[in-house]
Amino acid sequence: MKLTILGTGYVGLVTGTGLANLGNDVICLDIDCNKVERLNSGQITIYEPGLDEIFQRNIRGGRLKFTHDPAVAMKGAEIAFICVGTPSDANDEADLSAVDAAARMIGRYIEGYTVIVNKSTVPVGTADRVRAIVREQLSGEVDFDVVSNPEFLREGAAVKDFENPDRIVIGTDSRRAEEKMVSLYRSQARTERPIMVTGIRSAELIKYASNAMLATRISFMNQLSHLCEKAGADIKDVSKGLGLDNRIGSRFLHAGIGYGGSCFPKDVKALISTLKKFECEADLFEAVHRINERQKGVVLEKLKQVMAIAGSTIAIWGIAFKPKTDDIREAPALRIIEGLMGMGAAVRAFDPVAIENARQALPGVQFCDNPYETIRDCDALVVLTEWDEFRNLDMRAVKVLLRRPIVVDGRNIYDPVEMRTLGFTHLAIGR
Repeated sequence: MKLTILGTGYVGLVTGTGLANLGNDVICLDIDCNKVERLNSGQITIYEPGLDEIFQRNIRGGRLKFTHDPAVAMKGAEIAFICVGTPSDANDEADLSAVDAAARMIGRYIEGYTVIVNKSTVPVGTADRVRAIVREQLSGEVDFDVVSNPEFLREGAAVKDFENPDRIVIGTDSRRAEEKMVSLYRSQARTERPIMVTGIRSAELIKYASNAMLATRISFMNQLSHLCEKAGADIKDVSKGLGLDNRIGSRFLHAGIGYGGSCFPKDVKALISTLKKFECEADLFEAVHRINERQKGVVLEKLKQVMAIAGSTIAIWGIAFKPKTDDIREAPALRIIEGLMGMGAAVRAFDPVAIENARQALPGVQFCDNPYETIRDCDALVVLTEWDEFRNLDMRAVKVLLRRPIVVDGRNIYDPVEMRTLGFTHLAIGR
């Protein structure tokens, strides 16, 4: 099929590359001319394990191309995917300005029957909004349908998620569009990985509901972690006991410093706004968000209990909001590092892949080339991202390099008994 992808951010680039790898002719549109030039030359613009290999293969095969010209992008398009950002606006609602701009562009340049797909995470009712905008821009009679096809790509595992999806959700009110979308995805469907066809509004809500459920599980465990610390329980044991119940499962039952990234924070806030718009109670999700924001302050509180932060030098391991990504959007590390500096500490930091992004967001931080260099002569170490590189380092060497053997384990990656045996003041979450 001839496919058009509007937007070359995380979702657009992974989706476009993945669809090209299935044998489709894909052209991706972006308004950033420099970015388009880099992508066409084979220079990938995001960090995602496994993506570069299939990106290069499809660039060489001519199945994946990039342009900043909407007329070129829409020429002969059978399906056009809107894959633009929907960040939170000043009212914590989803900012749909980029979606609107994409819809206007499609309306101006659409040539014949096209399935227009909302791949971006958007509130209930956005398909109707896109349909109206496209109609306003049409210069003649052109048939089209608008479909909701939410993405479920986890950063750090997006290639795997694209190639082996749990489910493919297609929200449509058109039999013609349904047949087109099912044909596109048929090769990926399996008995245990079905194509699920729903109404448009149900599909729009499934994405928000999924992210809100996962965020709720995280906040659930983070709230319990405080009780564990005061009652003498271990949140790791509680998590394991919960997860072994097959009605619950073990995923997303880990206490820490709160969730971040480009999805959970904005999607929970957008769902709250949507519930209120439809005059529904939002108290559960308001609590989820409130617990998460409060959890980001736990590290500072723990440090204040064992040392004077003002005038100290603190080492940070991990800045990305999760491992296997360079994404620092809404990363808890940003709030924690800014808090440390605001309290008079100097901060040295290391992250395996997110340092370049972090330099722009944290100009007052000294960035280092490896974990050991980062901790030399520091008064404490704070672990904020559970990168595998941090799990098996020589902790005896870490103790020697630190000025004071204080470790705040924000992701619970070290065994408390072992750390205490080595002589560390080890402060974990819920342990």
